[in-house]
Amino acid sequence: MTAVEGSAGHIDTTALYVELQQFYGRHMRAMDEGRVADWTGDFTEDAVFRTNARPDPQTGRAAIADGAAVAARKLVEQGVLRRHCVSALEVGAGPDGTVVARTYAQLIRTPRDGASVLELFCTCEDVFVREEGRLRIRHRQVYRDDLPKD
Repeated sequence: MTAVEGSAGHIDTTALYVELQQFYGRHMRAMDEGRVADWTGDFTEDAVFRTNARPDPQTGRAAIADGAAVAARKLVEQGVLRRHCVSALEVGAGPDGTVVARTYAQLIRTPRDGASVLELFCTCEDVFVREEGRLRIRHRQVYRDDLPKD
């Protein structure tokens, strides 16, 4: 199924852009608040999460959830808040009816009783499909700026 169709089968990128802005606001807030199940519910069952910070991708919603739960638990143990600030959203259609979203993500780290600092800056590309009327991530690629791309 295609993303958001307007007249004559054209993709309404304005509506899709707004939908993705809402998606990322909800999605990133869920992770930042430690609601791992809500965050991972935004991935397809067979999703792939790749990053240049790890040699192997996480494949499948369950593996992505396990990794996210470990990260969330470590932040709580360290007494650290982390905020994902997503910007520079670029939206397009894939040739197979998918939706491609490219963003920048800043991760802000705030230790208990400490000052907020920029922890990481990344570029991200998500490939979405529509399942049961909502967008879900099929593939996420994250590149940390402080690491080699390959």
